[in-house]
Amino acid sequence: MDKTQNNNNIYKNSNSLFSMEWNELTKEVVIIFLASLILGISTSKFFAFSSTKNYPELYLLVLFFFVLIMFNILVKKFIAYSLDADIQTKFWSWYQTGFARKSHFRRPVPMLWVPLLLAFISRGMLYWLAILEFEIKPRVERVARRQGLYRFSEMTDWDIAVITAAGVFVNLILSVLGYIGASWVPPLALFGKLNLYYAFWSLVPLSGLDGTKIFFGSRKLWFMLFVTTAAVLIYSLMIL
Repeated sequence: MDKTQNNNNIYKNSNSLFSMEWNELTKEVVIIFLASLILGISTSKFFAFSSTKNYPELYLLVLFFFVLIMFNILVKKFIAYSLDADIQTKFWSWYQTGFARKSHFRRPVPMLWVPLLLAFISRGMLYWLAILEFEIKPRVERVARRQGLYRFSEMTDWDIAVITAAGVFVNLILSVLGYIGASWVPPLALFGKLNLYYAFWSLVPLSGLDGTKIFFGSRKLWFMLFVTTAAVLIYSLMIL
């Protein structure tokens, strides 16, 4: 009887966990799609007041942004999982108003409107691609493996920097692959360019953005990624 009851409890807990993970996954996919839509609109002809420019179709921009952001997040999740941690993607929000701990808004202010506003004010000449951030939490396994050493169960700044840097790195790889593939499929040149720009914006050390996590986790790692991304960006502008 007790064994049957325990099996039922395990089954219920498993279903509850699966349902919770599925809901979180669905929520993140929706966030990625909305972010792709916002970035697609802000980088399209929607905010450009000139009909002489040859802008790509909005659906192509949204598709490319969705793919590159998805790869960015999946790689970060994989690295986080290898470090016994989980990450949850969300829209960038601004909370702190100063360096003091008590200097902050009453509630975090969502900043997903920044790309649209900047594109509108600049008439499509300036873009802002950093609108996502993530929270990281150690998994139960991480605590269990460090039983008796609870002070080491939390993620270190270096761990977070490595997880975040992996996302930037995969976008750089996708950028190179996009430029190479453009010889056979011309639209991939745009895919390569967007990946490169997204990688560059991911290094901006502001608020809770990815660049902040890398910069304060390891300045050497941040500088190496910045130099690499800048070099690839300059090279692409020279040859394309």
